[in-house]
Amino acid sequence: MSILSKANKEALVNPLNLNNPVVMQVLGICSALAVTAKLEPAIVMGLSVTIITAFSNLIISLIRKSIPNRIRIIVQLVVVAALVTIVSQVLKAFAYDVSVQLSVYVGLIITNCILMGRLEAFAMMNKPWPSFLDGIGNGIGYALILIIVGFVRELLGSGTLLNFQVIPQWCYDHGYVNNGMMTMPAMSLIIVGCVIWAHRAYNKELN
Repeated sequence: MSILSKANKEALVNPLNLNNPVVMQVLGICSALAVTAKLEPAIVMGLSVTIITAFSNLIISLIRKSIPNRIRIIVQLVVVAALVTIVSQVLKAFAYDVSVQLSVYVGLIITNCILMGRLEAFAMMNKPWPSFLDGIGNGIGYALILIIVGFVRELLGSGTLLNFQVIPQWCYDHGYVNNGMMTMPAMSLIIVGCVIWAHRAYNKELN
C-alpha cells in the first residue's frame, strides 16, 4: 500500500475539516478554556497534543496484537503518560515560560478525549503508518481551533499577537480600549461556538 494512498490521505486530511475532532465531535474543548488567552501557549499546546497523539497512535498500533484486551486501556494510559512526561520535561528545559503558562494542562493531556478516542477507535485496529497519520491529522485539527481562539482572544483582549504589539498606539490615543472580556475563559466557548457555526454553514452537507 502506498504511503500516500487515498485511505492514508483521508486519515491525515479529514480531521482538518470534515471530521475535525473539536467542531464535529466537540472534544478537547477544555483546553480552549484554559490555554487560549494568549496565542503562544495555544500554539505550544496544539503542537504538544499533535506530537503525543501521533506517537502514541504509532506505538499502540505497533504493539496492538500483543496487548491483552482486558488491560488495553491501562497500556494506552501508560504509553500516553510516558510521552506526556517527555514533552513536559522538554518544555521545562527549552520553553520554561510557556511551560509555566500551561501549568498543569500539559499533564492533563493524558485524559484528552481526542487522544484516547483515536487510540481506541483507530490505532487498535489499524497499521502503524495510517495510525501515525491519523494522530497527526487529529492533533493538527485540534491545534487549528486552539490557534484560532488564541489569535482572536489575544488580539482583541490584549492588542498583541505572540506578545508583540499589533494594534498601534494611535488607536489607543483616539479612545480604543482592549476588550477585557476576551481574557475571560467564557469567551473561548463563545468563539468556539462561532467557529462551529461557521464550519457547519460552510460545509452544508454535514447538517
